[in-house]
Amino acid sequence: MEHEVADAGDLTPRARRILEVASELFYDRGIHAVGVDTIAAESGVTKRTLYNNFGAKDVLVATYLKNRHSGWWRGLEERLAAAEPPRALTLFDVYAEDARTSKRGCAFLNAAAELPADHPAYAIIRYHKRSVEDRLGELIAEHEPGAAEPERLARHLFLLLEGAFAHHGIHGEGLLAEAREIARGLLT
Repeated sequence: MEHEVADAGDLTPRARRILEVASELFYDRGIHAVGVDTIAAESGVTKRTLYNNFGAKDVLVATYLKNRHSGWWRGLEERLAAAEPPRALTLFDVYAEDARTSKRGCAFLNAAAELPADHPAYAIIRYHKRSVEDRLGELIAEHEPGAAEPERLARHLFLLLEGAFAHHGIHGEGLLAEAREIARGLLT
């Protein structure tokens, strides 16, 4: 039986429980550090049940990242809907809030560091990061319809945002605030 990466809403309650436990473990301990035995035990299911629901650990990892992207993206869009212009700065605010509650940084960057590029979850990592950059481009175009090279500015803001988030654990929360001010200057 081949399993596809499912949306969390399409999962049975037992599968959702497995996904919730696996998601917490993958983020807290790392993908490679957590085996299916641990996930099954902490979910209160057998390994057979885990495999019946997800087929393989790789599918569970991909489902974890897809679910994380979906939840994060919904929250981002809610924030953007209520944001004042320039709305591209809202991404810096969202990342700063994430930094305050993230114990181990970006789940997508962590997964990218652990997984080979041909892993099924890697496409989800790429999709997430590309979506953030593309959304920045859309927000820049919305704010400055005639902006010269909006894609290039979006790439610069994306790299600034990602770099500040990746290093906040080393340099502190002030780095994201500084990145936001740099972005404000680039947008005006």
